[in-house]
Amino acid sequence: MLIFSSPSRYVQGPGVLDRLGVEVARLGVRPLVVLDAGIRALLQGRIEASHAEAGLALQLAHFSGEVTGASIEALCAQAADLTPDVVIGVGGGKALDAAKAVSIHFKARFASVPTIASTDAPASFSAAIYNDAHEMVEVRMMPRNPELVLVDTAVVASAPLRFLRAGIGDAISKKFEAQACVDAGANTLHGTRASRTGLMAAEMCFTLILRHGAAALSAIEKGELNDDVEALIEATTLLSTMSFENGGLSVSHAVARGIPMVPRAAGSLHGEHVAYGLLVQLALEQRPAAELRDMLDLYATLGLPTRLVELQLANILPAEMAQLIQGTLGSPSLQRFVRPLKAEDLQAAIAQVEAGLVI
Repeated sequence: MLIFSSPSRYVQGPGVLDRLGVEVARLGVRPLVVLDAGIRALLQGRIEASHAEAGLALQLAHFSGEVTGASIEALCAQAADLTPDVVIGVGGGKALDAAKAVSIHFKARFASVPTIASTDAPASFSAAIYNDAHEMVEVRMMPRNPELVLVDTAVVASAPLRFLRAGIGDAISKKFEAQACVDAGANTLHGTRASRTGLMAAEMCFTLILRHGAAALSAIEKGELNDDVEALIEATTLLSTMSFENGGLSVSHAVARGIPMVPRAAGSLHGEHVAYGLLVQLALEQRPAAELRDMLDLYATLGLPTRLVELQLANILPAEMAQLIQGTLGSPSLQRFVRPLKAEDLQAAIAQVEAGLVI
């Protein structure tokens, strides 16, 4: 059996936020927008205007903080009288995951409007739920991927460049993780083997980063929007999701699960963790020295982390390393590898990465 999933409709380009109402009108008549409080002043007026032009009454719920059970319940309470038939999440990954959970509660359709490209959450059918200590405690699944993913590249490009670099870090691993799943005979999140289409998406995701990543970052630093920027955002937002849902996750994301277990890593981003995790995976795969050097050169060009010090973990203590490794061992993604991995395997691979992947 083969299962493939993807968003129903993907809209990307500068200024497309102004057509949000038209797109939402395809999905329902009682829209609820869960808006990231941090961008309220910047985008609320445009969102309201686009819905008014489409003839839609709009209710707003403002999200601020962590994606916890309590925060989700509070958002649902704000919309109890509306009973929305479509929920639109606008903001970063946390706001989108909170909005996904609200859509699950109301059994409503879901539309995603990311304002940064730091993860592949916008197009995914899963929502990560945390506790007050910022530990992931649950993953809730929507019945399908978002009905709409609308990406205004002008908005995304105006965010701090670190977020897009993190998005590259989250996406750059997908080709290697999908292949690791295939080599291990492991299943995807759908419970089936990787699809050829998923593997193709993972390959193209990496190719677009290679071809356009550095040029896109340079263009954004100059305040320019061009095809390099469009290609990179498509890779980090759409293709990255299609890759992991239909190809699978492996060691890179397992390490990304372990790093946040160390309290000192707070402030570093998920995509930065994944990028570091990919280097650990490549070390475990015993890749040729020339390939490792090429990857380190690419990381330097894209501004991705290659040492724990870049993840707030300078001079990591033995107890902290134990936390990182135990968190990694507890990730289901670690089982999608060609051989079982033990703590000493991870310790040796991390030591190799910290030494510059010296063979």
